Formats: sequence, structure tokens, C-alpha cells
Amino acid sequence: MSACSTAKQSTYAELTNTRASAVKTLNKQVDEFNHYDDRPASDGHLDKQNNKAFLQENIPLFLCSDSSITKVYNYRWWMISKHLKAYADPYDKQTYWVFTEFFGDKPWATLSGAIPCPAGHQFYDVRWLRNPEFLKSYTDYYMRGSASRLNQRENANFLTYTSRPESHHFSSWMIDGIEAFLKVHPDNDWLHDILPHLSAHQQVWDSLFTVNEPAAKTAGMYKFLDLYDGMEFSLSTVLGLIASDGAYSLYTDDNWRNYYLGWETTGNAAQSQQAKQYPKAYRSGYPDFYMVRPTLNAYAYANLLALSNLNTLTYRNFADLKAKNQATKYKTRAEELQTTVLNLLWNEEDQFFYSYTAGDNKFGIRDFESRVRESVGYTPWYFNMIPFSDNKKYEGAWQIFASEKGFYNTGGMTTAEQQHPYYNEQAYAWNGRGWPFQNSVVYKAYANYLRNYKSQVAEKDRQLLYDYVQKLVATHGEKPNIGEWYIPSEKGTFGGEKDYFHSTFPDIIIADLLGFEALHENQFMVQPLLPENAWSYFYLGNIMYHGRTIDIIWKKDWDAQKQGNQSALRIWVDGRLTKTSDRLNDKVVVEIPPTNSLAIDNP
Repeated sequence: MSACSTAKQSTYAELTNTRASAVKTLNKQVDEFNHYDDRPASDGHLDKQNNKAFLQENIPLFLCSDSSITKVYNYRWWMISKHLKAYADPYDKQTYWVFTEFFGDKPWATLSGAIPCPAGHQFYDVRWLRNPEFLKSYTDYYMRGSASRLNQRENANFLTYTSRPESHHFSSWMIDGIEAFLKVHPDNDWLHDILPHLSAHQQVWDSLFTVNEPAAKTAGMYKFLDLYDGMEFSLSTVLGLIASDGAYSLYTDDNWRNYYLGWETTGNAAQSQQAKQYPKAYRSGYPDFYMVRPTLNAYAYANLLALSNLNTLTYRNFADLKAKNQATKYKTRAEELQTTVLNLLWNEEDQFFYSYTAGDNKFGIRDFESRVRESVGYTPWYFNMIPFSDNKKYEGAWQIFASEKGFYNTGGMTTAEQQHPYYNEQAYAWNGRGWPFQNSVVYKAYANYLRNYKSQVAEKDRQLLYDYVQKLVATHGEKPNIGEWYIPSEKGTFGGEKDYFHSTFPDIIIADLLGFEALHENQFMVQPLLPENAWSYFYLGNIMYHGRTIDIIWKKDWDAQKQGNQSALRIWVDGRLTKTSDRLNDKVVVEIPPTNSLAIDNP
């Protein structure tokens, strides 16, 4: 037998054995998760009777030398399966697959129980399921189903005066998420069919949530209330309220904590003289005070750019001239918004993206810059919104990410800079307390910064990302759970809801830490950001990508009988070894061979 044939046999055996080990680990851990007795029941049909088979068939398998990370990865897919729900829509007379955030039917949710706030995160995780029909159906529900037409229920939980469809009750980047999904599971016919509905979805954002005062600094930018940006109470809004008079003269440097620091304080504001004198300035004590934040504006940029890209695909596949013109229009709009965000929200002196108060607020100060560094200032990097040629101008923002005066703390990332006098991690607010929703945004933003902007990525850069991921893993606890929040200064566990689908983790491992980059082209890239000595091996496999199955193994030591450095990254497509790299952190581009050129690499 030739040396080449022996090597092929050895690597193929390694793949089959490692895949079997990953399945065995998954099965054992799912059995453990199914026996947890302190967790809410599933929202759908998947439970301990059938979730193991579903997970085996659908999720990318993962195994690494850090058993705690492997366990949390498998736990998070188990948790996601609990939120998959078949919703029989009485308005559309059809059943949709949706993913819930909270368990049960919350009064601030859509009628299906799904909530748009975490949908962007949900799309990025769920796109990796082998069966694409779940996310297609979820997309249909929001983009052309009843959620796109029915107004959000205006009940006691509706703390705004702006009626809007269920699909727009909270901010999101769903169109960008749909493009991310289509990079994994291309479907040109489905895209062509749904594309007009994606444009209609964006039009609602344009018509309801842009600053409508032509003379304002923030004219044309996107605005939202803290609550509906998924962040309840923020320090940037606090600063704007304190700087206001009239209806918001209630808030001062000394007393704002009594009125805007968690839900137990808004009742105090509702009883104030200002709320009685200006009833439309408050809703149940919550101020009707809009902010122009890096979040919603980055989401809009990403959605507009995705619309341009998806229209370009449609033009290429169907020679649709209207789509070609739409692609140009959306690209121009995305670039205009990008320029406005970079010119206005970036503070050169402080080296950070700040929030402004909306220039058309009916009450309170307008176009006011809130000079507090909040983790939302990293959102532009999540979408690669920074021009690559201008990286030097903006990269100073990341210095405070590693600073104990900034966002770095014992138990994980804070949501506001710790050196600010209003910093508070104890209140149910985004004034410092950690929220997994934000971990998901900022860790991808940092991974994008390292991978796409830095010419040389140092080991300390990779170590910082890995350190944050390890902290996130540790917070899940010995019996893994994902909740709403954590206290950054403590090595504790999550608080609030249990098994809560408001953030990502599979995508953090697959796309950010291990660097699997999906593309519209018939190729993909792999560029891990893993520190050299963090693990001795990892396996990521069973990935359905462009209709093919991808498996990746990296090991430091492929043959225990041999001495010396044997580090190698090996990638299989449909069971055939397709690419090898000797360096862990190199960028590897894998061209997917035609189907008829592949055969399982089993000597």
C-alpha cells in the first residue's frame, strides 16, 4: 500500500472515529440535559422523547479538548430545540415554524409567541441547522405572514405611542440574517419570491423610525426607544433626560435613579408632576424619548446592504432588470447611512461611537450627544460597517474593550464603561450589567475586527477573544443554563429566565472563534482565531453547506508515534479530503468541487 493511500486511510479513519465520538458525546449530554428538573417545558413538539434524534440529524457536530465548551455548545442546541414551535396561524390559515424567546405566550410577543428582538441572533444560530425549512418558514412568518400585517397588541406592556406591525415591535437585523442564511443554504427561487417582502419590511423602518426633522443633525437617521432596542434602560438615555427640561425636568444628576433604573422605578415617574402635566411625554412612567443609537443605524445599514446583495443575486440568476436597479438604490442608501454614522456618531476625541437624542423628539433635548461608552458602540463592526481603508481611524475603540476601566471584568463583558460615574451592574438595566444579547454582538464585532481589519493578529488579540468566550462558558454553570443577564464583577451564573433564546453561541463557535465564513459563491473560508495553545484538537462537522456536508478537524498531534510538530487543519467535503493547512490560524479558501468529482475518501 502506498504512503499516499495509507495517509488517506489514516485521515479518513480519524474523521469517522471523531464524528462517532462527537455523536456519542452529544447523546450523553442530551440525556443529561433532559433530566434537568428545574427547566421550563418546551414551547413545541421537541422534548426528551424526540429531541436527541432531531439534534443528531440537524446540528453541526462539535468536539474539542475543552470539555466545558463542548458541553455548552451542545446545551445551546438543546435549548434552541425547545424553542422551535409549530404555530397554526388563524389569520393566514397555515402553520409556520417559529422560534420563541421566552417560553409561553408573553403579552409583548407576537401572537405566535415569537419576538423580533432576538430574531437577528436566532437567524445567525439557526442558519446552521441542516434542514433549511425551519428558518425559511420563520422568515415567511415575519416578512409576508400575519406578523408583517397585524399591529402589535397595545396592552399594558405597550410603552409607546407608535403603532407598528408585530414584525417591527423591537429592533432587529432580520434581512441581514436572511442573507447570512442564504450563504449557507442558497435557494434562488425562494429568494426571488420573498425579495419584494424584504423591501416592504425595510420600508416600515424607513417610514416609522427615522428622524423627520430636515434641519436636525440626525435627520434621516434611525431612532428607537431603549425598551424596543431590547435594552430597557441605558445610560445614554439617562444623560439625554438629565440634559432636558420641560417634561423631563424630572430627571437630575441626583435623582434619575429613582425614575429610570429598572421597572420598579417607572411607577415613580408616572406619579410625578411632569408626567401629569405632559401625559404624552410618558407611557406608564416610561419616557417617550427616542435615541439615535449605533445599534438601529448599523442594523439598517446591514439590511440595506443585504437588500443590495440579494437583488444583485436575483439579477444574476433571473436577468431581472428591476432587481439590478434596486441593488444600486439600496447600495447607495447603505453608503449614505454609513457616511452619516461615521461622521456624526463617531467621537474622535473619545475614540468611540456614541448615541444622540433624536432630532425630532416631541419632548426633551434634541440632537444631544450622550458621551458615555456603551457596548452598543461596537455594533458597526458586527456588520463590517467601518471602511477597511479607514481602520486606523476607528480601531482605538477596541483599547477599552480590554481595559478594566472599560468593559473587561471578572465574570465577563460589561454593557457600559466601568469608569463612568453612573455605572451600575446591580439594576435590571444596561448601565453595566452583562447581557448575553450584547456578548453575541460584541464578540462577533471583535472577531470581525481581528479577521477583517488587522493586518497582523497577535496572540494576545486571539487570547482576549478566547478569554471572553471562556468567561461566557463559565457563566453557564455546571448544569448549563442561559439566562437574561449576569453580574460582570462576579464569577456567577445567569439570572432571569432559564433556557432563554435571546443570544447566540453556536455561531460564536462556528463563525467567530473557528472562523467558518459562508459565502454566496460556491466556496467557503476557514480562519480560526483560536490561540495556539488553547486546545489540542477540535472537530466541527456535519455542516450542510450549499447542499454538501463539510467536516473539519484540527489536531496538534495526528500520530502519537511520531515526534515533532504535526499540527494540521484538514477539511472534507462530502467525505473527501479536500484541503489541508499546516497552520492553525491561516486563512484557508475551499472551492467546492462539482458533485460528480467527489467520492467518499475511503481507501
